[in-house]
Amino acid sequence: MDPKLLDILVCPLCKSPLLYRKSQNELICKADRLAFPIRDGIPIMLEDEARKLPVEEEIS
Repeated sequence: MDPKLLDILVCPLCKSPLLYRKSQNELICKADRLAFPIRDGIPIMLEDEARKLPVEEEIS
């Protein structure tokens, strides 16, 4: 993931910054507990495509 792109991307719902989780190729929104997938190097920033993070899953 390009660091410059990561600096400008925000959550489409709450506009908070995102964390890049390289191991799962996802962008994480801590505030909404959503994981947005990255497919073929393109972040899919749609709420319908995001995975809801369970409460027991740690976000770091």
